[in-house]
Amino acid sequence: MSRIRITGGEWRSRLVQVTDAPGLRPTPDRVRETLFSWLGQNLGGLSCLDLFAGSGILGFEAASRGADYVALVERSRPAFAALKKHADGFECSRLELFCCDALKFAPSSGRRFDLIFLDPPYGQGWLARVESRLDDLAAAGARLYAEAEMPLERLGRWSVAKQGRAGQVFFHLLEQA
Repeated sequence: MSRIRITGGEWRSRLVQVTDAPGLRPTPDRVRETLFSWLGQNLGGLSCLDLFAGSGILGFEAASRGADYVALVERSRPAFAALKKHADGFECSRLELFCCDALKFAPSSGRRFDLIFLDPPYGQGWLARVESRLDDLAAAGARLYAEAEMPLERLGRWSVAKQGRAGQVFFHLLEQA
């Protein structure tokens, strides 16, 4: 079992345990630092969705940086149990966890999200499969962050605004076209 650190905000330097689970590869520190440089360090006022939460590091980073609400969705029971343990340790009412499949997630009260993190397991076609759900989840003017095993040009009606690469990881910030 490894650990990763939160890189910014009120929980900066706090460590999160990473559960051993198939397909789980937490977003590296350097990539998260770039992402939050693109987004800005203060996410106050934003509602965020970490749709393939895994370790939860993207959602925890968003909450640490002041997001008003962060939903973390994870279908793996062992990974979800670790997520819950960490979320309980943060004692943060702005975090809400859901143990379900990404395609079956339905936000309570029709909530829509300003920022959606998509970091699914590679090689299973998840980005293409979840694409049709994005309009139901995204607020007007929302942005997507997506990691993939190859560079993206678009994701449905979303176009790449910024992108980078770290080793085998291609990461993208997308905006509604």
